[in-house]
Amino acid sequence: MSKENLIARDEEIHRLERCLNETNAQLIILYGRRRIGKTYLINEFFDGRFDFKITGAFQESREVQLRNFAEELSSHLRKKVDAPRDWISAFRLLREYLAELPKDEKHIVFFDEMPWLDTQRSGFLSAFEHFWNDYGCSLHHLVFIVCGSATSWMTRNIAENKGGLFNRQTCSIFLRPFTLKETEQYLNRRGIRWSRYDTAECYMAVGGIPFYLSLLVPDKSLHDNIDNLFFRKRAELWNEFNHLYRTLFNNSEQYIRIAEALSTKRMGLSRSEISKKTGIPENGELTKMLENLKSSDFVRAYSYFGKKKADTLYQLRDYYSWFYFKFIKDYPGRDEHFWSHSYGNPAKYAWAGFTFEQVCKDHIPQIKQKLGIAGVLAEESSWFTKETEEHSGAQIDLLIDRNDHVINLCEIKFSSDEFTIDKEYDQCMRRKISAFVTATKTKKTIQTTMITTYGVKQNSYSSIINSQVVLDDLFS
Repeated sequence: MSKENLIARDEEIHRLERCLNETNAQLIILYGRRRIGKTYLINEFFDGRFDFKITGAFQESREVQLRNFAEELSSHLRKKVDAPRDWISAFRLLREYLAELPKDEKHIVFFDEMPWLDTQRSGFLSAFEHFWNDYGCSLHHLVFIVCGSATSWMTRNIAENKGGLFNRQTCSIFLRPFTLKETEQYLNRRGIRWSRYDTAECYMAVGGIPFYLSLLVPDKSLHDNIDNLFFRKRAELWNEFNHLYRTLFNNSEQYIRIAEALSTKRMGLSRSEISKKTGIPENGELTKMLENLKSSDFVRAYSYFGKKKADTLYQLRDYYSWFYFKFIKDYPGRDEHFWSHSYGNPAKYAWAGFTFEQVCKDHIPQIKQKLGIAGVLAEESSWFTKETEEHSGAQIDLLIDRNDHVINLCEIKFSSDEFTIDKEYDQCMRRKISAFVTATKTKKTIQTTMITTYGVKQNSYSSIINSQVVLDDLFS
């Protein structure tokens, strides 16, 4: 095994090692969004030493997939194997091959991008189910890894299969993006040592996606790197968007319409609002697409404080998609140094403000750790109310509702210096607190928490803040 090149995957490594030490057959499921590093993790962990490996080919026919299967098997047997006529025959060949291997050592089989093997009316899934239930699960020395970027397919057909594979997997790993701290570790390993402010800005553009981060070069500044990735002619990530959605979702045009609709509303949209904006009927198909976007980590579902599940809002959470809609989709492409020239650009400041809110929502454990409430059961939500005769309209981006009878009302600000609370902002905060208490009739203690890049400047108004979280805390 080769683990020296793996960063921030300690838990996944531990689980894979445990599977190798088991004495019964192992069916390992590894899934997560495209570009997250699933194949890299498996290749590095097993050092490329597979007894059999096949990678599904995107949008290729069953015949092509079966031919690739035969070529891979031929390389291991060191003799020509004719392409099987169907997947039942293919798995029979795999069974015969495995039966000839030594019984006193582990054997690793890796099916990468499995969803692409399951072409329409191919019979792949039923053939795989039969192979595993009739033979594979009885081989104590077999470690069978299935991997795929189409998270919805992996979840529906493998992880949560209600048929022949029900409860058959021995290990299920959902690979998530890097956190801010893990991103910093990855960049440092590559010789990139930026300030945490620049690292956070990079994170807000591409997220903690290892492939995107691997495109950054050490001898350029952050702004030059973003120009290089997004805005120069034939930039690597200029055309990434359509390819990304097309390889993850069938009917990708509808998924893109949903993502684009969500990009127009900072706080997110309800199911009915999404239907109205996209023209997609508010039926089971829309529900399925929203669930697929959620399972792929492209969309966050959350509720407003005190609302029912029916009031769930959906918010675009994929950083690259946000960046694409804000700066690339309708960008004329005239300035190859757009990001370097964007200092003082109001659109950039607005983007940084709401995207930093997403960063904070993706780092709730770090926020709770700084507040000293890591062990306290809590629910996170947002809240807003329209102006009425009784109270002013107000909006709160993050609430931490704690079981110890306290609610942290969090204000989030991304700035290049200490944030200054002036008289106007102080009055705004007091109106928010009053509106929240009046509208919700909560009896819990309200504590105001400021989450900023460099903290709050001490002055005559800063005492309204009970606790602070700064950018460094999100890297903990």
